[in-house]
Amino acid sequence: MKIVVTGAAGFIGSNIIRGLNARGIDHIIAVDDLSEGDKVRNLADLKIADYVDKDVFYELFAQGAFGKVEAVFHEGACSDTMESDGKYMMDNNYTLSCGLFNSCQQAGTRLLYASSAATYGGSDTFRETPEFEHPLNVYGYSKLLFDQRMRRECGDNFKKFKRQVVGFRYFNVYGPREQHKGRMASVAFHQFNQFKAEGRVKLFGEYGGYASGGQLRDFVFIDDVVAVNLWFLDNPDKSGIFNLGTGRAQPFNDVALSVVNALRATQGDSALDLAGAAQAGLIEYVPFPDALRGKYQCYTQADLTALRASGCDHAFADVQSGVTQYMATLSQTA
Repeated sequence: MKIVVTGAAGFIGSNIIRGLNARGIDHIIAVDDLSEGDKVRNLADLKIADYVDKDVFYELFAQGAFGKVEAVFHEGACSDTMESDGKYMMDNNYTLSCGLFNSCQQAGTRLLYASSAATYGGSDTFRETPEFEHPLNVYGYSKLLFDQRMRRECGDNFKKFKRQVVGFRYFNVYGPREQHKGRMASVAFHQFNQFKAEGRVKLFGEYGGYASGGQLRDFVFIDDVVAVNLWFLDNPDKSGIFNLGTGRAQPFNDVALSVVNALRATQGDSALDLAGAAQAGLIEYVPFPDALRGKYQCYTQADLTALRASGCDHAFADVQSGVTQYMATLSQTA
C-alpha cells in the first residue's frame, strides 16, 4: 500500500506516519516544506519511502509521477490562526487542496484531509451543517470553503464518487511532535515550558462571560486523532465531514492543573487541587489580550453524532490522562 502524507514533518502529519509505521506501513511519500529545518526532527525517527518538496509535489502528483497511490492524508496547510495575509492563506489551504482533490479523483486515490473546528467560529453548536458555520478569521474561512467545495463536488451524502473523501474537523489537538509550532503549539506544550522555566503556568483571565481559566475547549490527544484517521483508512466505504474531538469540553484550568500535577509528580510532590495550585502561585492568570478580542472561541465541544453514526466508536482520552501522558513524554525528551 502506497500512502502520501502532506505536511509530513508537521504535528499531525508526522504522527500519522508514526501510526502507519506501527502497522508496518512504510511505503510512504512524505511531502512538506523544510525551509524551517528544525522540522526534520519529526521525520528523523520515521520510516518513509521518499521525500518530495511541497513546491513540486502537487504538479507531479497530477501528472501521475508516483504511480498508484492508495490514499493521501492531506495535513499540509497554513495553520496559524493569527495569519492576516488572506491571499497566502487561501492559496495554501484552499487552492492547493482543490487541485489535490481533482488529482485524487482522476487517479482513483482516496483523500483524507484536515479541516478544522475553526470553521464554526463564534457558533455555540458544533455540528457539521452549514447553519452552525461562522468562522472568525481567514484561516477558518479557508477551511470552510474547501469543506463547502467538497459538499458540492461529492454531494450532500458524499456518495457521488466511488473513492473515499473524508474531512476531519480537528478541535484542540495536543501531544508530541508539536515543538516546531511556536505560538500555535498547544497550551499544554507552552505550560510545560513555563513551568520548567518559571515554576508556574499562565492562563488568560476572565473573558467572554467565563471566569479566569474557565473558558472551555474540546482538547483532543494526538494519539486519538491518529486512531480515528486510521479507522477511516480501514473503512474506505465511509466518507463525509466529521468532527474530530472528544465530545467533552473542559476548562483551561483542567489543562493547567494536569500540567502542574504531572510535573510535580516527577519531583516527588503530591497533587494539588485548583485552589491550592493558584494559592501556591503555580497557576497565574494574565489579562486577556486585546488582539484576540472578538476572534477567540471561548467554548468548543465536538458533536460526535455523525462520527458515531459512521461506526467509529473510538474512546477518547480526557484531559487529565492525555496531558499526564504528554508531560511524561516531554519530560523524557527535555
